Amino acid sequence: MNLFLRKAHRIYYLSMAFLCFSLCLPILLVLAQNPERNYEKLVLLRKWISVVSAALAGIRFKFHFEVPIDWSKNYVLCPNHTSILDISVLTHLCPQPFSFLGKIELLRNPVTAIFFKTIDIPVDRANRMSSFRAFQKGSELLKQGRSLVVFPEGKIDEEYPPRLHAFKSGPFRLAKDNQVMLLPIVIHNAWELLWDDGSRLGSKPGSIKVSVLQPIATDALLDTNTRAIEELTYQRMYNYMSNNKN
Repeated sequence: MNLFLRKAHRIYYLSMAFLCFSLCLPILLVLAQNPERNYEKLVLLRKWISVVSAALAGIRFKFHFEVPIDWSKNYVLCPNHTSILDISVLTHLCPQPFSFLGKIELLRNPVTAIFFKTIDIPVDRANRMSSFRAFQKGSELLKQGRSLVVFPEGKIDEEYPPRLHAFKSGPFRLAKDNQVMLLPIVIHNAWELLWDDGSRLGSKPGSIKVSVLQPIATDALLDTNTRAIEELTYQRMYNYMSNNKN
């Protein structure tokens, strides 16, 4: 697909996302008045918006599970990050209510802002106080039995094709301090369909391949320091990506 068609597809995909969001907006505004009470409903609408808009743009998801996942438990989900489609991947994958911990710039996005003002957690990683508040809020959610998605790389890097970059310590501290299992997730090829926000290379329809790795158990977290957990998770994800490129 040439660049012109890819750019046209990106415009179509974003239009579908905005259309789905607009259809839900009246309900979202009502639910946002009491986000704690309406947490699960807000999560469900976020899922509907992201999954339906991706489907309308011809984007599908294929999941492989290294072991069966017990979704009655909460997790700190740790996926690699190369595309805005990663949000749709997680909302499609996770059947339980969860929050994202993401960059503060998402408060300026008309679609994501309402969620980051209610159920998700914005963080300015350049501001230590913002990072501390986000960590505290994440801990509160985990203690309530909810799951939390944290992209351990912290951002989508400028390198193309993308690779797995060094991890930040946040998700591993959250899991260890709250005795919640880590769930490593490898999103193999979302960047091929839409890299970053698609502004440079556009997007195209296709299937996103996702591998959900074996959770890192709570007892392993308790017996290991945060840096070692971070390195273990990185190596498992890196090795899996390297050995499953097709």
